[in-house]
Amino acid sequence: MAATSDRRGGLATIFPPWGWLRDYRSTWLHGDVVAGLTLAAYALPVALAYAALAGLPPQVGVYGYMLGGLGYALLGSSRHLAIGPTSAISLMVAAHLGAMAGGDAARYAEIASLAALTVALLCLICWALRLSVLVKLISDSILVGFKAGAGITIAVTQLPALFGVPGGGSNVIERLVVPVGQLPGLNLVTLGVGLAGIALLVLGGRTLPGRPVALGVVILSILVATLLGLAQHGVVITGAIPAGLPDLGLPSLRLADVEGIVPLAAGCLLLAYIEGVSAARGFAEKHGYALNPRQEFLGIGAANLMAGLGHGYPVAGGLSQSAVAEKAGAQTPLTLVLASVALGLCLLFLTGLLANLPKATLAAVVLTAVAGLVDIPALLRLWRVSREDFAAAAIALVGVLLLGILQGILLAALASVLMLLVRGGRPHVAFLGREPGTRRCGDMARHPETQPIPGVLAFRPEGALLYVNAEHVEALVQGRLAAQPPGTLRLVACDLSAVPRMDLSALAMLRKLHAALAAQGIRFTIAGAHGNLRDLLRREGFAEVVGGVSREVTIEAVLDEAEPAPGASR
Repeated sequence: MAATSDRRGGLATIFPPWGWLRDYRSTWLHGDVVAGLTLAAYALPVALAYAALAGLPPQVGVYGYMLGGLGYALLGSSRHLAIGPTSAISLMVAAHLGAMAGGDAARYAEIASLAALTVALLCLICWALRLSVLVKLISDSILVGFKAGAGITIAVTQLPALFGVPGGGSNVIERLVVPVGQLPGLNLVTLGVGLAGIALLVLGGRTLPGRPVALGVVILSILVATLLGLAQHGVVITGAIPAGLPDLGLPSLRLADVEGIVPLAAGCLLLAYIEGVSAARGFAEKHGYALNPRQEFLGIGAANLMAGLGHGYPVAGGLSQSAVAEKAGAQTPLTLVLASVALGLCLLFLTGLLANLPKATLAAVVLTAVAGLVDIPALLRLWRVSREDFAAAAIALVGVLLLGILQGILLAALASVLMLLVRGGRPHVAFLGREPGTRRCGDMARHPETQPIPGVLAFRPEGALLYVNAEHVEALVQGRLAAQPPGTLRLVACDLSAVPRMDLSALAMLRKLHAALAAQGIRFTIAGAHGNLRDLLRREGFAEVVGGVSREVTIEAVLDEAEPAPGASR
């Protein structure tokens, strides 16, 4: 029985539906059905809007939601993550495919599908290499700045559709300035449609949270455009959308045919994985089940494989659509399957109704959807709590605005790594004193009441001791040694209790420090070393040099030996 259970558990790890279908409860079905229909109602207008943002035909966005959801339901480990086109990836695709396609619309669509398939391939490689550490490349602070930059960039791209002007420009500043110069040609009817859409979306979002408000606004705008003949007043409409399901097949292009496709796919994957896993982890914690970050590579890969085969473009998990499904009662990925069925029926029978959909309404959908990306309270909190984290967020924000989405996400990842190196390269070193009347030791810089022990210098590095910070720690200790009156120091004690690991460069630094002190007749000792550090010190023979290391030797014991505290015995 135990062996059978283990086999089932192993199969569920690789093929998650084996686990949730086996444990499925009949009481969950109602929630999954309602959530599936709600997700489809939410996804339809958003998919149309994001496809337009990506520079692709509107039905392509629906393909991404429909097929991406089916792929993720097969291999994803989250029970609540919803998959589809996202605003940031849509803009990233639009920013790079134009140059790659050279003005050829058919080639543009082929490259978009190839990008999705390339994301799937990279996901498989990352899964095989166990690269789930990717989720740690970007800190929460940098993600706040990146999302704000992406939100502003996306909002600027929607201004022409909102104002009814041609627009133009290749970067955020130009895309903001060019429409301003075109304001004399402003179409007031188009602007009225767009502003009305924004007002209804905002009002509906506040009064009807969790409901498919965007679908209602889309339906209303279609009715108004049809009854009033808005197209005759210069309002640009979506036009005919081909009916039917997508044909599955590989694009005619290959990776070698398109220069730059791999970096684009890598950027899409990085963004999809970080945002998707972050959202999925929150839902897993809320509902009490385990998320497998490595398995998410297969889930995202399967979603993009299906989207690519169905002539879609890269898709990802998003917090907004996932929250819609979760609030509607989603219990399992069956929600995604049902949503895909509903979207398929829309493609078969309802595309004719979308022909009179004003593009200003789609711009309103995009603008309200990305408004939440610019989290001003979070930025203010970073400024108030940690200027270092705020600086990291600002780098990501400015990078996206000036360099674009793809370069911005790569800059954000680089900034995360550099920030980690800077923090790791300058660990705090506490110089210890004794609290009056006790055996307790404390950092004299943080606790002014602690008193130095005559003839003793005790220090405690707080963090890993590695090659990147060994010189920094040595410089701090040497500076404190130089400040001691000549001939007064007899003992230097290094407390390693706050050091989780140490490399050979750090050990060489300790050897150098010991040699310098020995030349002056000053004893050097080590206290509080953890087991892995004691093993390293013994293997390298340094433990014997400093008189041995033991788990019983604490910094308090060393200081008691140097100067007994009140009530302590030698």
